[in-house]
Amino acid sequence: RYEKREDFAVVMQPFFRNTLLPLDSTSKPDLSFFAADCFHFSVRGYAEMAMALWNNMLEPVGEKQTYNNFTHDRSKLKCPNPEKPFIFTRKNSGFGNSDFNLEATEPSVPYWAVIVAAIGGVLVGSL
Repeated sequence: RYEKREDFAVVMQPFFRNTLLPLDSTSKPDLSFFAADCFHFSVRGYAEMAMALWNNMLEPVGEKQTYNNFTHDRSKLKCPNPEKPFIFTRKNSGFGNSDFNLEATEPSVPYWAVIVAAIGGVLVGSL
């Protein structure tokens, strides 16, 4: 839809696609990344997601990191490249006139699995 536009772009940032739950030193889920409801992120969790999003925006399309390692290390923040000091889009990553298609990639979870999980959750919750 926006592929031909010079003033606007939409770019998927896949930093959360293959992320695993962070573990603490005892190999249990590290709850410091989550709020009291254990669903939303805490300040620490949001900081990790913000760093991963920033790094993804500075990576060319097709070379974006698809995971977050939850190291809570600010040194992993990337700086803009002096030769290419911009946020990468499909066009400035070299895919402007090619037939590169993000929709051609298979989703990591089939759509029907989400529906089955939702129905299963409602049934278990009602029991």
